[in-house]
Amino acid sequence: MSYEDLIKQTEARRPAAWELLGVGAVAYDQTSDRVVIEWHAEPRHCHSTEGHPKGGIVQGGIVTGWLDGAMATACLLRGEYRITVASLEIKVAFLLPAHPGLYRAYAKVIRQGRSIGFLEAELRDANDVLIATASSTAALRAKTSAGASPA
Repeated sequence: MSYEDLIKQTEARRPAAWELLGVGAVAYDQTSDRVVIEWHAEPRHCHSTEGHPKGGIVQGGIVTGWLDGAMATACLLRGEYRITVASLEIKVAFLLPAHPGLYRAYAKVIRQGRSIGFLEAELRDANDVLIATASSTAALRAKTSAGASPA
């Protein structure tokens, strides 16, 4: 299946959580072998909003959700949606605060075995400034014919 087809599937399968997190465009960068997802930070994603000159600071769990969503998508694309991905652990380094505005998460699969995946992502603002990085270990399971992974 082509990456173009896989991106179309990704767009069609947008989880409800992505709407909550403010997802925008989804793309695949073949040159860098990574997924690119745009996120739109809004004041509802922020704490410390009252009187903040930049509209607030995006809550760390939202930033983690952006990075986690991008890493899982990278793994799903690599597995052509024939697998499920469950995060076993995520490590996030918050380098700078995020504020309302446009961000891009760049995620890739570092190594993918039959049952474990090692993933990495970075989050950059509209000026390409590095805001946060993440690494994750994920459990990978083959989907059954009904579409769910076996227990």
